[in-house]
Amino acid sequence: MLLLLIVPCLAATSQNMDSISKALSRGDVESLSTYFDENVEIDDDFYDKSEAKAVVKKFFSKNPPKSFSLIHQGTSKDKDSKYFIGNLNAASGTFRVYVYMKLSGSQPLIQELRFDKE
Repeated sequence: MLLLLIVPCLAATSQNMDSISKALSRGDVESLSTYFDENVEIDDDFYDKSEAKAVVKKFFSKNPPKSFSLIHQGTSKDKDSKYFIGNLNAASGTFRVYVYMKLSGSQPLIQELRFDKE
């Protein structure tokens, strides 16, 4: 019975990761921000959802994305959080991107987003 509940959550998480990856590759803040939790940590600072959206929009305006490639992904031991790491190829260089998500019900929400210049 528990397996029947976990499988749809994992499938939804995988679809969300694909959508988040596509939003990162396009610099699509509107789509990306739909996955933000109420508070998001971005590069060691905490923002509410609307502030986080503005911070990411400013980042993308300074660093227009060309592509995003997934490098690694994982799930916590208790399956309530997921993360992935990828490379964002931007006009200004390459950034290592870290995305940490926690399940809220069956919806994974971004808790942390980090852009580290390579």
